[in-house]
Amino acid sequence: MTAFLKMHGLGNDFVVFDAREHAIDLNGAKAKAIADRHFGVGCDTVVLIRPGGAEVDAGIQFYNADGSEAESCFNATRCVARLLLDERGLTRVKLSTKGGLLVCSDAGKGLVTLDMGPPRLDWHQVPVASEVDTANFSLDVGGTPLSASAVSMGNPHCVLFVPDAGQAPVAQLGPKIETLPFFPNRTNVEFAQVLDKGRIRMRVWERGVGITLACGTGACATAVAAIRRGLTDRKVELVLDGGSLIIEWREADDHVLMTGATAMPFRGRLELDKL
Repeated sequence: MTAFLKMHGLGNDFVVFDAREHAIDLNGAKAKAIADRHFGVGCDTVVLIRPGGAEVDAGIQFYNADGSEAESCFNATRCVARLLLDERGLTRVKLSTKGGLLVCSDAGKGLVTLDMGPPRLDWHQVPVASEVDTANFSLDVGGTPLSASAVSMGNPHCVLFVPDAGQAPVAQLGPKIETLPFFPNRTNVEFAQVLDKGRIRMRVWERGVGITLACGTGACATAVAAIRRGLTDRKVELVLDGGSLIIEWREADDHVLMTGATAMPFRGRLELDKL
């Protein structure tokens, strides 16, 4: 039997395995079975904590609910950081992911601040299939042109600004945009409504998952897109279906910071070899 933790950040939920001391045989097919909400534990993302090294406290690997591997997941990273901060009595940890090195700090009152460095804004960094101004370009979806922004926060995002996020056709447009050839690695899709200079209401379609209650990388990408268009201040509250995150795109060093809560509803054990 293999131990796991069930964790979430604003309802964006994870099954977390700790492979720092003992190797765990986990792959995409097993992750998909674990993530199934009827026949498995149920989650948006399966997370594997790997041993660290001289430069980092731990490594993290992410599997989407469909079994595909993700480069980054900031809500899950924040959850892992909370575990390590509490476990070691630290105020700061460094974590390595496929999407890059992430630094996490204790923000007090159970909150964690994640510094993910600068956003990646060039078209080939996102990536998209052809050169565009990623701050504002036209995206053709079934013959309907949409104004979009593209940002990479270690994984690709397409941000659409809409008049009413609550009424946005997330389930209809999300999967269509995710799989457009224009996004060679597929993409996450954010539907964002600017409420004022300090608040954005956002809903998200996560690549390889579907509609989720929150998305940390998506919140950061949306804030960056809004700031680039001059729609908000450089520090903004992202109001998601599962709660709020505070995002700051710091002018001094170009780093994006995300602050939010984490939770661990329960622990469990699984027979991985039977999946």
